[in-house]
Amino acid sequence: MSKENALRAMREARYAEAQKRAGAAPARRVAPVAPPAERSAPARSTSATARTATPAATTPDVEASEELCGHRNISGRTCTREKGHAAKSHRYS
Repeated sequence: MSKENALRAMREARYAEAQKRAGAAPARRVAPVAPPAERSAPARSTSATARTATPAATTPDVEASEELCGHRNISGRTCTREKGHAAKSHRYS
């Protein structure tokens, strides 16, 4: 067998092993998310802690709602621009 054929066989064996490992890996469980709490009437409180805790609890997480492009370059870095960006280049981090 030539050197090229040996390298090709080794590469194919590594690829087959990686595919077998990926298929055998258990699916990752998604962290449970609590359903949004229903709010009836706002609670009347004069304490400072109640006033400061309420706005922070109701503010949505902006970063979690943004979806990223997700394009990967050769070294495995992912694009940090928004999904469907109009820019021709990707911004990796």
